[in-house]
Amino acid sequence: MSRGGAEHELTHGGLRAVVTEVGGGVRLLQHDGRDLVRPYAADEVRPRFRGSVLLPWPNRVADGRYRFGGQDHQLPLTEPDRGNALHGLVCWVRFDLLDSTSDSATFGHRLVPQPGYPFELDVTVRHALAEDGLTTTVTARNAGAEDAPYGVAPHPYLVAGPGVVDDWTLQLPVTEVLEVTPDRLLPLDRSPVAGTDRDFLAARPIAGTAVDHAFTGVRPDPDGLARVRLHDATGTGVQCVWDPTRLPWLQVHTGDLPDEPENDRRGLAVEPMTCPPDAFRSGEDLVVLRPGDEHTVSWTVGPL
Repeated sequence: MSRGGAEHELTHGGLRAVVTEVGGGVRLLQHDGRDLVRPYAADEVRPRFRGSVLLPWPNRVADGRYRFGGQDHQLPLTEPDRGNALHGLVCWVRFDLLDSTSDSATFGHRLVPQPGYPFELDVTVRHALAEDGLTTTVTARNAGAEDAPYGVAPHPYLVAGPGVVDDWTLQLPVTEVLEVTPDRLLPLDRSPVAGTDRDFLAARPIAGTAVDHAFTGVRPDPDGLARVRLHDATGTGVQCVWDPTRLPWLQVHTGDLPDEPENDRRGLAVEPMTCPPDAFRSGEDLVVLRPGDEHTVSWTVGPL
């Protein structure tokens, strides 16, 4: 038993993953012994949401306050230094194991109505290894009697190889960035990435660029899927793959933590999202689950 609750090791060919009961998250993902995401130790409290599933909202809700269905709601301020409610409600709850095989595990949790989010959701998180990597599928069903606001995203820190993000090359299939306030990282207006230091449509080194922004205007590959590709100097790397019609937003963070040298720029957070930051307040791309409705999304992290 780890500090993340019961763990389950999944294997498939050269791939190995460790997934956790707490939060239904991913603690470790490797290919032939090479980390694809930044891991953390079994006896460590999950640092900085690594590997978490973020729901029923990703990113931030300003002041934790929003209005929905004619009612005002106040969420706990889980990012107190910025006065925001951050990354949903399930990161630290225990999920039940519903099913497992040598290469997959499915967890379930009923999110009970509570102050700030008086809505009832049945959530399943399935992690499955295959040749292309680890696919995570999240389904939420409104088990209550009234409409519920909803959003979801993952929070992996991708690792291309040895070193830090400055040693890696990034390809980011997005055309617009959501500008944010410098103090609270709250959304302002969209602007084109073309010609800016956030333009990674063509793969280029990350060195010297700091990013902690949401992007949209996702450009899929010919198969309709979007791919963030991250390579090290040898050409090996990692990618995140998803359907941009289901997850039209993407948060990217270069992990700038200058006061924590051991963590500073050690992994690239890549978070496909159903909605932008503060969607509970703006309503932009917010999913509204009616009673009995289900919503399913998935993403895959795999080797290059």
